[in-house]
Amino acid sequence: MDRRTVLQGALGGLVGSSLVPFTRAAARAASNVSNTSNAPSASGADGAPDTSNAPSLKRLSDKIAVLSGLTDNVLVLSTGEGLLLVDSGSPGHTGALLDELRQLAGGKRVRALINTHWHPDQTGSNAALGKAGATIIAQHKSRDWMATAHYIPGEDRYQKALPQAAWPTQTFYSGGAMTAGGEHIEYGHLLAAHTEGDCYVYLRDSNVLAVGHAASPVRDPQLDWFAGGWLGGRLDALARLYQLANERTQVVPAYGPVVSRSALKAEHDVLQVIYTRMVDYLRKGYSAQDMLDAGVMKDLSRTWADPKKFVYDAFKGLWGYQDTLAPNIV
Repeated sequence: MDRRTVLQGALGGLVGSSLVPFTRAAARAASNVSNTSNAPSASGADGAPDTSNAPSLKRLSDKIAVLSGLTDNVLVLSTGEGLLLVDSGSPGHTGALLDELRQLAGGKRVRALINTHWHPDQTGSNAALGKAGATIIAQHKSRDWMATAHYIPGEDRYQKALPQAAWPTQTFYSGGAMTAGGEHIEYGHLLAAHTEGDCYVYLRDSNVLAVGHAASPVRDPQLDWFAGGWLGGRLDALARLYQLANERTQVVPAYGPVVSRSALKAEHDVLQVIYTRMVDYLRKGYSAQDMLDAGVMKDLSRTWADPKKFVYDAFKGLWGYQDTLAPNIV
């Protein structure tokens, strides 16, 4: 059974970004950003909100740190030229993020922000940073979702677009590259891993790989089928990320602790078992409930908090790609 092959786009040219003062301008922008600008939802929610009392900092090197406790992780690269962020936390944590960055930056300035995708837990402080002049980079389909009102099937409602200041000012299709303080940074599209606009960010010199929600070592893997995510796309993404990494790579997921390359393989292998079972059941005409009753989630190497939701989402995604699964699927 063949899935869609992963796009292997060539890296684009260097991205130039002006330095942005990380002082009062960002703070004023943060005070103007509503916490309801894009609340977590069924098509945009990546799990229960973090309940920690305050952000915590984990240093990966003298110039790279991970801020957690902002619902999802924010990766920070500090250079002599300024700061580069990967994701910007949830809307409700904008003030906390800006406070932490002020302490971490030591008077340095924000240079750029790369969003791994468009969900609110990755873009919550985009508007504040955008208003302060930061360059925001994302895959072009993520920009489309940020800039467009969209339907949320799980809540049967429409979500307003993010304010224009939060939209990416630079987009890419297959991938791109840039440098910041001598650090070579690569980013690339992960086709349909979680949404249709996911990407990874690889700090090659430091061997740190941010993967967004394309990998989920702690929470149940999330497949936003309404936004193009599906199980086959996630498997392809995990395989690609595994090839990018090595035994010493520090892998930063959107949520949870920093992990090693082996975590990517572990998630890939368990999802491959589920994928094989689901395609076989789909060929037999099973519904999502039929698959659960038949034991599609039994005897796996990890457990799920909500297996019913995962199977439902995976089932919806599979039907979106039924013509690529096998010649006799229907």
